[in-house]
Amino acid sequence: MSLGANICFLRKQKKYTQEQFAEKMGVTRQTISRWESDEVIPELAKLIEISDMFTCRLDTLVKENLSDQGEIYSKVQIKRVAPFRMASYVMISPNPESDVNEYMERWAVNSGLKAANPNAKMIGWDFPFVSQVQQNRFGLHGYVAAYILPEGFNTEFPGVEYAENAEADYAMVTIKEPFIQPFERIPHAYKLIMEYLHSNHFKEKQQDNIVSCFEHEYEENGIVYMDVYIHVDGVTKVDAVSRFN
Repeated sequence: MSLGANICFLRKQKKYTQEQFAEKMGVTRQTISRWESDEVIPELAKLIEISDMFTCRLDTLVKENLSDQGEIYSKVQIKRVAPFRMASYVMISPNPESDVNEYMERWAVNSGLKAANPNAKMIGWDFPFVSQVQQNRFGLHGYVAAYILPEGFNTEFPGVEYAENAEADYAMVTIKEPFIQPFERIPHAYKLIMEYLHSNHFKEKQQDNIVSCFEHEYEENGIVYMDVYIHVDGVTKVDAVSRFN
């Protein structure tokens, strides 16, 4: 895979023409064409500018194949998720995901969950009830993190909300290395699911005792993966039963 092909892929992913991209980079359209054909390698300052513009790590831009979607995303499939009990907490801050994950990790230690089950799984999802003033003026966003409580583990340790998630059908896709391009790869996973649901006449489903969508991050053989789940209605066949406990 060439550097030029990666630049071309990122440009098209943002739906920039060569002229528009050239204007943003402060170069000519011919220069963009020469970059994408590998006739010329951009200088280091321009490579850094490109990686910043597309929220892509520099080593990824230079070394990896960004256009191979089959390497990044699994096929979308329908999974039936067995019921589970969870302990969750919501946080609104400029960096809510990392903040609430750290909070829940401390809770898992203090509650005894980590001692009882070192591999207890955590899921998370966006918290939508943040006002425009909070977002625009203060840069605040919301995120929920939840530990799945394994069967046989009981605690009423404070600081979290306890809830039951009923058995439900979810459309699911797996992302490989989601944080290489987090603002591209993760939203695109949701897009893939929505396209799948639309083409197969499924619908999203809102239900009080079921989390409508969530993400599960994990590591295997040194590679980070993220599973993205969206609750669906109208399912007649499922590929597997997924259990989190």
